[in-house]
Amino acid sequence: MQVFTSSSKIIITCHKWLSPALQKEVIAMGFRIDRSFQTGLELTGTVNDCIRLNLNLRSASQVMYSLKSFICNDPDELYRNLVNIQWEKLIKADGYFSVTSNVFHPTIQTSLFANLRVKDAIVDRMRETTQLRPNTGSELKAVVVYLFWKQDEAEIFLDTSGETLAKHGYRKLPGKAPMLEALASATILSTKWNKIAPFVNPMCGSGTLAIEAALIATNRTPGLLRSNYSFMHVKGYDKEVYDCKRRKLDEQIINVPGLKIIASDLSDKAISIAKLNAAAAGVESLIDFQVCDFEATQIPEAESAVIMFNPEYGERLGDELELNATYARMGDFLKNKCKGYTGYIFTGNLDLAKKIRLKPSRRIEFFNATIDCRLLEYELYAGTKRIDKKND
Repeated sequence: MQVFTSSSKIIITCHKWLSPALQKEVIAMGFRIDRSFQTGLELTGTVNDCIRLNLNLRSASQVMYSLKSFICNDPDELYRNLVNIQWEKLIKADGYFSVTSNVFHPTIQTSLFANLRVKDAIVDRMRETTQLRPNTGSELKAVVVYLFWKQDEAEIFLDTSGETLAKHGYRKLPGKAPMLEALASATILSTKWNKIAPFVNPMCGSGTLAIEAALIATNRTPGLLRSNYSFMHVKGYDKEVYDCKRRKLDEQIINVPGLKIIASDLSDKAISIAKLNAAAAGVESLIDFQVCDFEATQIPEAESAVIMFNPEYGERLGDELELNATYARMGDFLKNKCKGYTGYIFTGNLDLAKKIRLKPSRRIEFFNATIDCRLLEYELYAGTKRIDKKND
């Protein structure tokens, strides 16, 4: 079973509504997409291809390599199908593996039972062929096997990522209600920013948007900040292949002369956290941090520049009443101080968004955890074309 060089189905998963951004990334890497859906996409490739995808993707969660698909009607049939896979060619006899799953079948009341049957099949096969058994557990630190079973269709995968790719590894201190790194990347990739013009992020919090903007502009990928993936523990792994692909990450970093990324926040503590996170990501020198109210943020005059807010949404009534004024001020600030820019506001509260009193040119759907959100785009024309609807 030469998974590193044999082609099979690859499923790349992502959080809900990040698929359009993920598609752009995968196509830019030269892959052909066979199928796309709301939480991911499908292509064809080898585990060596999975290595490259893991190192480079910003919007993804997991990269899954299909081992076998089959009809399955009950846990015993699941076991019989899996015990025939040559696990001894994938997992070291004295190694470690874990199992994750998504199961939608009437014979399974909890995915933990399905996981147990997968583990039983693997361990029994390993004992029969090697007279040894690998260790198992819940930590995603070595080989990870993933089961997807819906109705009578089941498929078993190698999860080549292990720990999620959606966290990019630089956020040492999260700050208050931080945006997931993959979501931040996807929102930026969905804007009209050309990666050269200024990117301004008032209310920056722990700095995720500004940091992701700096990483994207200079072509620094998440693989630069991570040293362990599940594929490294699969039998047949060639470290030289990984080292070659890893070196390319350093080689593809670019310098953008005059790049201006500004991150401001009223909180000294938030800016301190953002600086620490930016330093961990290797981009602190690329970001101009400012401690100030968002209305005092320095806005450079430039063409094709972008300003992006990720304000609070208001979970309690008192919060929402207070935020009415904040959203109204954001609208006035965009209208009066950011002419010529394209403005973006990411929010999970469309009632509050009405207080901005500007008409969005686009509404892009995202989810932040379980909250249905929108990235609202505003064309802030410098001349008479500016759209301003006070009672929107």
